[in-house]
Amino acid sequence: MRHARQHAQQHAETRTSERRRSLAHEAARLMAEGGIRDYHQAKLKAAQRLGIFDDASLPRNREIEDALREYQRLFQRDNVIELHQRREAALRALEFFAEFDPRLVGPVLEGTADARSAVALHLHSDDPEAVHRHLEQHAIPAESRTRRVRLDRERSDDFPVWVFSAEGLPFDLTVLPRDVVRQAPLSGIDEKPMRRASAAQLRQVLADEEIAGYEAGRD
Repeated sequence: MRHARQHAQQHAETRTSERRRSLAHEAARLMAEGGIRDYHQAKLKAAQRLGIFDDASLPRNREIEDALREYQRLFQRDNVIELHQRREAALRALEFFAEFDPRLVGPVLEGTADARSAVALHLHSDDPEAVHRHLEQHAIPAESRTRRVRLDRERSDDFPVWVFSAEGLPFDLTVLPRDVVRQAPLSGIDEKPMRRASAAQLRQVLADEEIAGYEAGRD
């Protein structure tokens, strides 16, 4: 009897795991092909399409992100070019905004960027207008917005955002206080501190890409 219960439990867990994997891949496909940018929306639409509605089968956002990266690698090879182009442009932007302790964040860093993805940077200054002045001094027209950012579990606030185009690519700059450099804001994907990269760290990412491309070419 006990053995039968254990077997039934294992079967249920395996089925739930398979459903999670199916939902993650379907949500990733919807994001890659349908232009959906919101993980929660993609997750719910995938569940509706597959007829899976139990909460236990819903994948985490990180699972969908991993599936999206894999889908792009297999079926959207042009994204490799788009991603590399954006990472190189991001490095130039990090150098251009060096006085603001900039960090690259988002799909360009995570490896899920496509032709619609902006190069997203976090800039740091206790003077909210400093970034705007920097843009004006270099004759870069930019549009002003605001964005709510969760600094930690207890604090969230609205911060200035500047969006503009350069080198034929969209850029998205969020201006945060200086002390945020020491502790990354929380990611909207998994509520954990965001992954960020300085110019030096991004140079290493690009160097690793080049080595991987060289080794793949030899195989």
